[in-house]
Amino acid sequence: MSEHKHLRENISEPGSGVEPSAGYPEPNQLPEPRTSVWGDAFREITSSGPAVGLGALMLALLGGSLMIGFTNPAVRAASSYLFARPGDTFAALGNAMMGAYSQLIRGSIFNWQASGFANQINPLINTLTNAGPLIVAGLALAITFKAGLFNIGGRGQMIMGIILGGWTAIALQNVLPHWLTLIIAIILSLIGGALWGGLAGFLKARTGAHEVISTIMLNFIAFYLLQYFLVTPGLMQAPGSNNPITVAPTGAVFPRLLGQRYNLRFSFLLALGAVALIWWLLNRSALGFAFRAVGLNPRAARVAGMDVARNTILSMALSGALMGLAGLFQLGTVAGGFTDGIDAGIGFDAITVALLGGSSPIGILFAGILFGAFRSGGSALQAGQNIPSEIVQVIQSLIVLFIAAPPLVRTIFRLPTPARVADARIARVENARALAAANAGITERLVP
Repeated sequence: MSEHKHLRENISEPGSGVEPSAGYPEPNQLPEPRTSVWGDAFREITSSGPAVGLGALMLALLGGSLMIGFTNPAVRAASSYLFARPGDTFAALGNAMMGAYSQLIRGSIFNWQASGFANQINPLINTLTNAGPLIVAGLALAITFKAGLFNIGGRGQMIMGIILGGWTAIALQNVLPHWLTLIIAIILSLIGGALWGGLAGFLKARTGAHEVISTIMLNFIAFYLLQYFLVTPGLMQAPGSNNPITVAPTGAVFPRLLGQRYNLRFSFLLALGAVALIWWLLNRSALGFAFRAVGLNPRAARVAGMDVARNTILSMALSGALMGLAGLFQLGTVAGGFTDGIDAGIGFDAITVALLGGSSPIGILFAGILFGAFRSGGSALQAGQNIPSEIVQVIQSLIVLFIAAPPLVRTIFRLPTPARVADARIARVENARALAAANAGITERLVP
């Protein structure tokens, strides 16, 4: 090695007896050696979608902190003499933020002020309970995102699943065994959502109607259809009631997982199973490959022999089926009868969950739990700190805003783009090949 190094150092010196041949780089122009594996891994991680999602979450929490400061009386009082004693304003802002986020944690993860461990972990149980429908609904949107579609009709598809599944549960809960009633309700909720989502996919595939417009219109149709059922005696309205409410759908309530003390239901395990199933579908099945191919380039997929119209309808139908199942999961969180607000905005929150999770089933699992924590901690935030629960909705909206602008997040945190990381990887490979070629050329000239 030292002899070769000495020869390379003297290869261009006059009188050295060794002249550089054409086609090989000069020694002082040899490329830099390849960087470390850990550096490559760090660049891969920071350029990924989850890194952008984490940055968007941090920026959203920062924006939420400013909103907390604006709504806090102590901060407003201290800001009136900001230039006289600025430390008071910053101290009040810090106290408001610490109090708000600690209350949010106590209301969603662990309440260290409660008596007994069983009561302390109850917020986490509530978070997981709220996360179940969000996870399934987020998976539904991930399917359409991979297929190049934007399913904004989650609310209507949830409602149709609730109509079929909930009506079946109410009608059969005193006739059939509970487990059989629940299975029938699950099947019909899947069918209801699939029909509503598949209808939008059919309009897209056969007539070219944009799925955003058609799903929004179908949302209104499903909503007013549910209202009609709730105010019509003999359909879903509770007997003897003049209010638009049903009887308690006990036939659609899933068994408890942790006993009567906690509200976590078997539906959460089904949500975890759905994560594994959709991961396999999107990454290991031929149907998932077809969805992704159609989403990336419909024309190329058509040339490759794929039925673009069929895959469009199937992706929307499968997405709608999962939305309908999420609607049935939501019924398990209702103590009594349900009204036309049973969807609880999950169909729209699922858009944020899917975006924050990067349309990855594993990412959606964690994003769903995060938004379940927001739902659980929002009421505790209002009760404990007298802060409007809408602040949590502001944070969710800011997450969507920043996720929709990845270049902004990458610029703020100086994150590399995937294209730059790929170009750098290709350049390192080419440099390594050039270095090997240069060394080989030197060896050929020196060894007879």
